[in-house]
Amino acid sequence: MQPFHRPATVEPVAPGGVPEKDPGVPSRLTALREAAARIGTTLDEGTTCAELTREAAGQVGGTAAVLRDRGRGRRRGGAGAEYEAVHGDPTVLPDARWALAAAQETAGTGEDGGSHPAPGDARPALCVPLATSGDRYGVLVCARDPAPFTREEAELLALLAERAASHIRHAREHGRVRGIIGKLQRALLAEPGRPHPNLDVAIRYMPVGQSTLVGGDWCETVRLHFGRTLLVVGDVMGHGLEAAVDMTAYRSALRYIAAADLPPHRVLRQLDDIASAEPERRPATCLIARLDPNRGQVTLASAGHLPPAVIDGEGHTSLLPVPVGPPLGTGLGGYEPATYRLDPTQTLLLFTDGLVEHRGEDIDQSLDRLADVAFASASGVDDVIDKVLARLDARHAEDDVAVLAAQLHQRTPRTDDARP
Repeated sequence: MQPFHRPATVEPVAPGGVPEKDPGVPSRLTALREAAARIGTTLDEGTTCAELTREAAGQVGGTAAVLRDRGRGRRRGGAGAEYEAVHGDPTVLPDARWALAAAQETAGTGEDGGSHPAPGDARPALCVPLATSGDRYGVLVCARDPAPFTREEAELLALLAERAASHIRHAREHGRVRGIIGKLQRALLAEPGRPHPNLDVAIRYMPVGQSTLVGGDWCETVRLHFGRTLLVVGDVMGHGLEAAVDMTAYRSALRYIAAADLPPHRVLRQLDDIASAEPERRPATCLIARLDPNRGQVTLASAGHLPPAVIDGEGHTSLLPVPVGPPLGTGLGGYEPATYRLDPTQTLLLFTDGLVEHRGEDIDQSLDRLADVAFASASGVDDVIDKVLARLDARHAEDDVAVLAAQLHQRTPRTDDARP
């Protein structure tokens, strides 16, 4: 008895001995890849659902929609189920509660989806779970007149639904992480301390980009003895959460050092010693101004930071020269103070480089733009900041912006001014 052999499948052979391939296969695969690529183009869940239903209706015809159970159907029998992102005629869709139950039944069998006639309706409906890796985000429901859906169409829609579900999961995870980062950033965005009552201070902070609440730029005020106040602006290298963490470390160290009531250049030296001892700490620039209303003067020291501006009683702006030492974190030290007269008719303006700098522009030109800004006489600190932010178009800055404006005002000395 001869052994049985299954006849071999004979493929068409083209000239040259190479088997011919079905010319429709590459085009179908290409079309499927292109359809999948049109789903999940953004991190918006609603947009992804709309892209899915548009592709589903385009591939199999009829109407497509995504079904959600807003009322958590397991407890309410699907009473909260509703269609979203409907593409086509919504009147041909089956009852939402029935579709949800059909999808749950299909999911229990492990099938991609089933074509079922809806109760009281001859139209077939295909219910495909919108799921991936065990996570379910709803149901893709397709309905059309009158031909039932084929197995191939069910498999196609299952692939598209899985693609959409994967993007929805990614979008939700992205949103969850952004929420965590936002809470952490808000925790890092500590309010500056209170200056003495003999000083008016206004502060503005504008992080670059829409997804960031706080970065490496910061402002601080510290009350000292005898009615003096320490004003500080700093700029940590980099952006985002990492820069914000280092910014918080610099601010904490500054508050600790300032308690010793040291002159500004010695505060910078101690900050530099602390930062340089931590290899992971990012370098930072910093400008410190100690205002003494009783003497009518300001003492400044800079660690690689831009000089402050002074606006006089007539609204003219000028820059105060300050010896510039190396940035904090280098361990090089070498900071020097500079002292100037300051009266109540003048406004002191401290800022980070994001306020003035533009990519490809010389820093002197950037500072000249600030010096050209004219202010109305007797402008308050809030008006000064509003004007400078508007004139220098800070909303479109290329880097984070932090600005601090301060004015002395006449006041009868009180004994509690001597308390920190």
